[in-house]
Amino acid sequence: MSQRHAVVAGAGIGGLTAALALHRRGWRVTVCERASGPSAAGAGIVLAPNALRAFGSIGFDAGRAAGRAVPAAMGVRHRGGRWLSRADTAALEARYGRPPLAVYRPALAAGLAAELPADAIRYGAAVTGVDGPDGSPLVRTTAGELRADLVVAADGIDSTLRRRHFPDHPGLRYSGETAWRTVLPAREVPAEAREAGRPSLPATAETWGRGERFGLVPLGDGGLYLYATAVVPEGYRPADVRAELVRRFGTWHDPIPALLARIDPAAVLQHDLYDLAAPLPRFHHGRIAWLGDAAHAMTPNLGQGGCQAVEDAVVLAHLLDDAADGADGADRVGIPDALAAYSAARCARTDAIRVRARRAGRMVAQAHPLAAAARDLAVRAVPARVRLRALDDLFDGFTLPDVPVPA
Repeated sequence: MSQRHAVVAGAGIGGLTAALALHRRGWRVTVCERASGPSAAGAGIVLAPNALRAFGSIGFDAGRAAGRAVPAAMGVRHRGGRWLSRADTAALEARYGRPPLAVYRPALAAGLAAELPADAIRYGAAVTGVDGPDGSPLVRTTAGELRADLVVAADGIDSTLRRRHFPDHPGLRYSGETAWRTVLPAREVPAEAREAGRPSLPATAETWGRGERFGLVPLGDGGLYLYATAVVPEGYRPADVRAELVRRFGTWHDPIPALLARIDPAAVLQHDLYDLAAPLPRFHHGRIAWLGDAAHAMTPNLGQGGCQAVEDAVVLAHLLDDAADGADGADRVGIPDALAAYSAARCARTDAIRVRARRAGRMVAQAHPLAAAARDLAVRAVPARVRLRALDDLFDGFTLPDVPVPA
């Protein structure tokens, strides 16, 4: 049988993971990315135990590939500084086998890309459409056309392929919040931002205010991934980013003011937060499979968007492992059947997490003083063991389903 060819639309974490998982199963892969080259811009990503387990199932060590990784057990603080809850790294490791790891997103992408053949990624080649998705798809890109046995739509939250093949879907829903993200290099982290008497950085934490929050995540190279959110009208863009962040967070607890004084405004990314207004009816159409934000865009409130993309990619490749078509594959399940099994395996889990993330966002974004105070009291009242148990379906929910049996 000739080598199967998969075209992956998008070189984000999900698309690169899918390409690597398929490559390691003998597929020829071509990743088409609209950007002209690997992005040096970006922020951090926290890989939860479920994503790390998924990576491990394809033999990829995300922490090693992305450089030094830092355990990232998230705590929650009041804007005045007191802790509302603290996560125990040892308890997370004992319960789930490993703690979450914080890595620099561009470094993770580079680590995935390095495991692919040198010619696998085509930059400046945005996928614009797929003709004949039920037969041998013809993939149209801005750099030419490609024939494929499989198309993986990992083209992000504004997925062109999702809009084209699900024209009746309502699309995206604005969450009511915008987010700023940046990475503060190690050389810019002020001494007062480090824990007293220790060279280590502050604990991973998210601080809640009224309709605003601020997060900091230490990275392995000594830098800090910083993010902030605020409830604002859709499309709101301040003229002076630093002044806006200082106005909102400059009186919050240390080390937030000192960190804001060191950020490079030109390196701050701002994106409004969206999720899908409704679930897709399925994650496949003929020989096209959707994954990640293209399939189930969710708000980042649970830190599972990228993690679910990794799960999608690994499950997709697993179910395609024995797929074939034609006379020489008569005793093997067909690719369209494998994609139907992929939809069955992933739709319910990802949509439940999408809905849960939306609800969590509404709770955290409370702007009324009484509502925010009640939220904080509720968080403080929950025992640590109960908070940990509530993560089981997220962190322990990754499984590789049974491969479909030929009819």
